[in-house]
Amino acid sequence: MAEYSPPVVRTRRAQMYFPFTEAEIGRLRRFGEVRSFDAGDYLIRAGEVGVGMAVVLSGRIEVTRRDGLGHNEPIRTYGARHFLAEVGQLSGRASFVDARARTAVEALIVPPQGLRALLVAEADLGERIMRALILRRVGLIEAAAGGPVLIGPPGHPDLVRLQTFLARNAIPHRVLDPAHEHDADALLTCVRPRPDELPIVLCPDGTTLRNPSEHALAEKVGLLPQLDPGRRYDVAVVGAGPAGLATAVYAASEGLSVVVLEARAFGGQAGASARIENYLGFPTGITGQALAGRAFSQAQKFGADVAITGVVRRLDCSLADGYALELDDGVTLRARTVVVASGAEYRRPPFPGLHEAERDGVHYWASPVEGALCAGQEVALVGGGNSAGQAAVYLSGKAARVWMLVRGPGLEATMSRYLIDRIGAQPNIELLTRTEIDHLEVDETGALCAVAWRGKGEAEATRREMRHLFLFVGADPCTGWLSGCEAAIDARGFILTGRAARPDATDPPALMTSLDGVFAIGDVRSGSTKRVAAAVGEGAAVVAQIHAWLAARAAAEPALQPGAAA
Repeated sequence: MAEYSPPVVRTRRAQMYFPFTEAEIGRLRRFGEVRSFDAGDYLIRAGEVGVGMAVVLSGRIEVTRRDGLGHNEPIRTYGARHFLAEVGQLSGRASFVDARARTAVEALIVPPQGLRALLVAEADLGERIMRALILRRVGLIEAAAGGPVLIGPPGHPDLVRLQTFLARNAIPHRVLDPAHEHDADALLTCVRPRPDELPIVLCPDGTTLRNPSEHALAEKVGLLPQLDPGRRYDVAVVGAGPAGLATAVYAASEGLSVVVLEARAFGGQAGASARIENYLGFPTGITGQALAGRAFSQAQKFGADVAITGVVRRLDCSLADGYALELDDGVTLRARTVVVASGAEYRRPPFPGLHEAERDGVHYWASPVEGALCAGQEVALVGGGNSAGQAAVYLSGKAARVWMLVRGPGLEATMSRYLIDRIGAQPNIELLTRTEIDHLEVDETGALCAVAWRGKGEAEATRREMRHLFLFVGADPCTGWLSGCEAAIDARGFILTGRAARPDATDPPALMTSLDGVFAIGDVRSGSTKRVAAAVGEGAAVVAQIHAWLAARAAAEPALQPGAAA
């Protein structure tokens, strides 16, 4: 069988697969150890923690994928001076593929910790390797090579939920429709799931899950690492949007121990943006996921621990030497300082029918998964900010018509000019100003089937049959987990920092909350600028303030020095 060749491989093969010179291999040797394998030995098994990076010194290694249905498909064969690894090995995640020696093999094995050290210490080699690692992950995603297999009917709400979760976290996966895939239908016949147990998920390690939660799936694909409750981190970052990831990158690169806890997916709301065109340095634009994915890899490169679906239930402020973060799964982590970067979430307006329709047909982001669902259909979109504009433009390339509903008189006060012009240039975007949703209707299965809206002063509502509604309406801060600590907030619930939080203090840190050692950045902070660049800037700035805070504490109590054992 031929090896897979997704678009990224055809266009960027030389950057993804290149041989090292003998001199370069000599430079790599100090980061690993040489091991020998007999023909037929596995270097890596799907579902098990990978070895890191394997540089082939002699022999050949074949990489294949198992799809959980009894199929084993070739991906690539590596020969002498080539290396086997992808970006998941930066943090020692479980492998999505099998790697087996086709002949007797001698390989230099560089473990995850050595790989991270290599990327930092060897700048020119590190740049080439890092680029290859990221592109290889892109190739796996494009080819749906490795990762879990989801089996269920297209459009099933729980299938869409899991697809979106995996896609937003850059996890390669496949989706099989049992109505058209004989093997998938045969498996369902064997497993006999109840309707509420769909979709069935086949994991790389051979485990079968029935309609799992995102948390359970995250554990299986390596997004939720084993965190050490006995460790005390210098910095705990709650939220992996642009602000939280920037904090992780700058703090970890400066030697602070960092853990990042994210409830859903890296990138936050920005990660769901179809295209960001006004971010400095990207004149052709970049998807929110690509930008966030690079930052996510960068944070891991410098050694930050990142836990996706690490949901913080409560912050314990009673400790004398820092804070404890209690997670939903029962784990408690300790940290000297906490950075609140949990962002904000779109509101759920109280119009009739929303609760009934939310499970099937109401969306709060517009990713390729949602784009495929509404291809050729009419959709409604509510909102007038940049996220709404980006979503409308993206959906206009998929849907037959996009009805864009805005409560105000226009877009000028809330949206960037380039997006307003782009919306005006799309013939299938219908902008309705001074208009709000009147009610939603669902069919007998509970799926959205009609949307009704009413313009200001209109006696009758306009009703149109459609199965998809996108909501980008306002935002409420994600601060429920802070309720026991009573951080100072403004009238809308956003966290106060600096002088506003500490009116009686002399020159308080600009990003510190009313709680000592707790900082707030990004969209959750009162008065923040709702832009990716501003969030990244605050992530960089807060690290300097954390250093100053820790230094002041260490001067008073040496045991609190950064990196000191708990």
